[in-house]
Amino acid sequence: MSRERTTETAPAQAGAVSAAGPANVFAGTVFAAVDIGASSGRVILGRVRAAGTAGEPAVELEVVHRFPNGVVEIDGGLRWDFNALFAEVLKGLSAAATVAAVQGEHVASIGIDTWAVDYGLVNSAGELAAQPFSYRDDRSRAAVEPVHRKLDAARLYGTTGLQFLQFNTVYQLATEKNLDGLQALLIPDLIAFLLTGQRRTEATNASTTGLFDAVAGEWATEFFTALGLRKDLFPPLIQPGETVGTLLPEIAAAVGLPQETKVVAVGSHDTASAVAAVPAQEENFAYISSGTWSLVGLELKHPVLTEASREANFTNERGVDGTIRYLRNIGGLWLLSECQRTWAQEGFRPDITALLGAAAALPPGGPQVNADDPYFIAPDNMPERIRAAVRRTGDVLPNDPAAITRCIMDSLAAGYARTIRDAERLADLAVDVVHVVGGGSQNTLLCQLTADATRRPVIAGPVEATALGNVLIQARAAGAVAGGLPDLRRIIGAGASLRRFEPLDQAANTIHAVRN
Repeated sequence: MSRERTTETAPAQAGAVSAAGPANVFAGTVFAAVDIGASSGRVILGRVRAAGTAGEPAVELEVVHRFPNGVVEIDGGLRWDFNALFAEVLKGLSAAATVAAVQGEHVASIGIDTWAVDYGLVNSAGELAAQPFSYRDDRSRAAVEPVHRKLDAARLYGTTGLQFLQFNTVYQLATEKNLDGLQALLIPDLIAFLLTGQRRTEATNASTTGLFDAVAGEWATEFFTALGLRKDLFPPLIQPGETVGTLLPEIAAAVGLPQETKVVAVGSHDTASAVAAVPAQEENFAYISSGTWSLVGLELKHPVLTEASREANFTNERGVDGTIRYLRNIGGLWLLSECQRTWAQEGFRPDITALLGAAAALPPGGPQVNADDPYFIAPDNMPERIRAAVRRTGDVLPNDPAAITRCIMDSLAAGYARTIRDAERLADLAVDVVHVVGGGSQNTLLCQLTADATRRPVIAGPVEATALGNVLIQARAAGAVAGGLPDLRRIIGAGASLRRFEPLDQAANTIHAVRN
């Protein structure tokens, strides 16, 4: 059991937090966030409580369990070892129960967020039919054309507003041979089902399937019919903040939590939780949720379903409180992590800080690649893939880790800037600032290059945006905080450690960050 603590303290906001004051009924109450990405997962305890002498509200996160995650080859395909993954979730909840008990606290609820689009198939007895496929498996490529023969791309987009990606759930489902008697549960919903016995589909993740009506906020049932899928293939929808259920007796006994412990739906697509925690004080802002993937876009009140938006491959995904995450899913730090994996196999394990420093010292204007090219999706020798992609542009990239790293950073920043410009044009909305949250917010080189490329100030942080969004939605459901997204964001913005990057002259060869 690993334990790390990060404390975020925020001054009181009128109407925002009900946890402050001498009669704080939520003292000793904690919320467990299960936060799983494509390469790792954590279970985190979150607290909302009075922290200072004046009773200022505070958000505190404590990591109680970490575990690895990754695709494995099973039966000739790239799949998730879901049995191992769920075992780690149980270990994490047991650790959360232990830590809470030691500190005299009560775990009020559990919230689950993971990556999107992937699902498990469960039979009527609640058994998993097979280990879930990973979106990195190439099986759905062949299904794209047959799906589009039944539902052309323009019709799909006009209803779902979903960016075309060959691994979207709709294409994955088209590869399934026999779905009779089976129900599809997206990964966070599958975890929630095994904890509670209740089958639901959380709406922010449902919006990534290609079977969700972006305007109505409901399943696009005519698409199920057109594709020969049962209308009840997915369980009923549930919104962030609603209760999925309480722990099954055997689960409660196994992890040491009371059976009445709730599992509460949060923004179960991890990006939805992360965007909910963007500490924006401005109405018009761009965000980059930067991690294995980069999710780059705007927060809107209504979807953009135009043909121009489809041609630009923007997606309209559901956010917390009915917002629209208008974004593109583009390449991310997967490129660098895969390079590191290859270099390690070759016996070279550079310190990441030193590597980024060496990359920052290189002159600007070096070669770039299209960071969201499907060519980079599957795991392989990433340094050579990047060098090959550069060669196809007619340029040359040395076989040097610093040069390859700089190419990745320049390529990502250029992709971010291009995507934000396109989003502004398509949504007819100008933004004043770019917020970077997630692991990439710690990457000084990437943040500065993003400010330079976008010609906008970049506000970096918080790193733990996904966990903060997860915890605060649970806390609001319990009544420990109140108000809408602006209220939650004020709490986060006032307490988080943020950095501000101003655009520099493109010819500058130094990286400069000004603490916000």
